[in-house]
Amino acid sequence: MILTAEGGSCARARRVVRDAAASWGLSEDLADDAQLVVTELVSNGIDHGEGTITLTVSRKSGGMLVEVHDESSAQPQVRPVDTNSARGRGMQLVQALSVRWGITPDGNGKVVWAQLED
Repeated sequence: MILTAEGGSCARARRVVRDAAASWGLSEDLADDAQLVVTELVSNGIDHGEGTITLTVSRKSGGMLVEVHDESSAQPQVRPVDTNSARGRGMQLVQALSVRWGITPDGNGKVVWAQLED
């Protein structure tokens, strides 16, 4: 799914993840977690990435893989929480809700991915 840097992109990404989880018979808890994760990954792509943002959701044994590609080589960072800031917790959330996550550079930017399991 191609996403643009506009407000409705995160909502569309959440719908894709929710619908995929339901069609694959995954738990509502996993679907809820995956919706939070995709919101953070897409938001990061919009805020810090460049070019086209592409969302891919794949079925994996016991769960799903969420991948967000953008055209920037800048990598997201897990930062310490600044209690004075309302921002900066996104990648900590991704890390906490995923069984594994990572960044795969490619010739046209990077893919930030997260694997979630029931």
